[in-house]
This record gives sequence, structure tokens and C-alpha cells, in this order.
Amino acid sequence: MTAHTTRRNDHPVRATLHTPLRFGKPAHMSLLFAAALGLCTARAAYADDASPNATTDASTGAATDSKWKIGVGPGVVITPKYPGSRQLSVFPFPALDISYDDRIFSQGPDVLGVNVLRGPAYHVGAALSFDFQTRKESDDPRLHGLGNVDGGPKLKLFADYTWWAFTGSVALYQDIAGHHQGTTVSTDLVASAPVGGWLFSVGPGFTWANGTYTRTFFGVNGQQSAASGLPTYSTSAGVRDVHMNAMVTYDFSKHWNGSVSATFGRLEHDAANSPITEKRFELNTLASVNYKF
Repeated sequence: MTAHTTRRNDHPVRATLHTPLRFGKPAHMSLLFAAALGLCTARAAYADDASPNATTDASTGAATDSKWKIGVGPGVVITPKYPGSRQLSVFPFPALDISYDDRIFSQGPDVLGVNVLRGPAYHVGAALSFDFQTRKESDDPRLHGLGNVDGGPKLKLFADYTWWAFTGSVALYQDIAGHHQGTTVSTDLVASAPVGGWLFSVGPGFTWANGTYTRTFFGVNGQQSAASGLPTYSTSAGVRDVHMNAMVTYDFSKHWNGSVSATFGRLEHDAANSPITEKRFELNTLASVNYKF
């Protein structure tokens, strides 16, 4: 399950790539942004200030600085085909980073969000997040008889706080589409260090999932067992995964930047021991190029 940081104006916040996004043939996300993944534009603190092309004229900056901040560009994601899968999916990802007055924003899977409380070092808010996490019987012959898991919108509640080079964040995702994806909570701590036009970020995290989520993606009931041949398997709420986030961002110029982020995760407890799970270790990667207007 993946996680990486993005920036909301000049403050790093967590955006999940935890959730594998799949576009075209149905889209899905494996919550590593929780994901999350987030994903989303891989930006973090100090990127603008660290850029050799950053504007330093404070006397005119206040007059010309717009409350709108818009960044767009192409991206590519590599992620497990479904939670616990050995197979990987590679697909394009639109990297969006749009905000107004550090209050209203649209970033990656967070289609529309609001910072209800905000300050120089913190954000607390909510967002409508399309976490397209799915699992189809056609994804793997082993899944025949388990039924499909459809994706849909989720309500996201989040908070983040930055102290010096460290950012702690927590995000709760609640299924509001009635697809039995339950609730997940992801917590991360990231340290960031600017070096010239580069920004390096790294830190650990974990994801907790409630019983509804674990039963949907890792449980096997009697009917599913008879249809699939897999043994019955009961699950409960608990830690879904632990993971390590790493990201590198480079400002090519005042308007262009590129980034690569990766989350190395390990499924735990019921998720790791499920007969559906083929691989306990997860790798989620996002690369993007972004143009800032």
C-alpha cells in the first residue's frame, strides 16, 4: 500500500497512492495513498523556495501573487493489479495540483476538497476522493467464484502538521458508494530535505482497516469457498500494512518540475495470511512531470 507526499501551497501533505488507480479497463486503486496511495502531484515542502529560479522580489511578489495555484501534467503509475496480487498494472495518471487560497483544492484522486482549518504548518479538512479500488474475477483465475469488488467515491477526512523538516499526517477513507469497502486509516511521518533544486523525502507509515474492508478484499466465506476452491477465511479489523515512503522531486525551471515516488509496503496480519494473497510485499510507484501556471 502506497503513500507519498504532495503539497498544498507550500506545505507537504499526504496524498495516497495507496490505492492503485486503473483507468480505461476499469479503474481501481489499492488504498497507498490510503493510499492511497494518493497520489496526484508528488510535491513537498520547500520545493519552490529551494528552486534556483524562485522569485525573490518580496516588494512585488505580494502584489502579483495569485490565490490560484494550478499545476498539470502527465504521469505514470505502477501498482499491484489488486490487493495481494503478484501481477502489476501500468497505466497513465493525470497529475493535477489545483488550489484556491489554500482553501479549496483538487489533487489527484481528491476530486474536490476543502481545508476547513489551515495555518502555516497545518491543515484539517475533508475531500471527495475517488479511490477506484476494485478486484475483478477476470483479474486472475484464482479469483473465480469470489465475486467482483466495485470501486466508487469515498469520503476523506485528513489532518497534517509540519514541524521543521518533518510532516505527520493522518487520513481516514470511508466508502460512501455501498461497495462494502468499509473504512481505512493511514498514518505517515515524512522527513524532507532540499538540496539545490532537488527535494528528497522519506518516512514510514501504516494503514489500519476495519472488518468490512478486510472481509471484502481478504476474506473467503462459505459460498465463495465452494465456488472458488479456496479455503474459508475469516478476518477482522487491524493493521493492513506497514510501509516506507520515498520521493525525489526536481525543479527544472520556474514552471516545470518532475518527481518520482515509491512506497514499499508489507501486508500484515489477516491481509498477509489470506488465501487470496499471493505476495505480501507491495511496490507502488508514481512518476510525473508537472507544469505550474
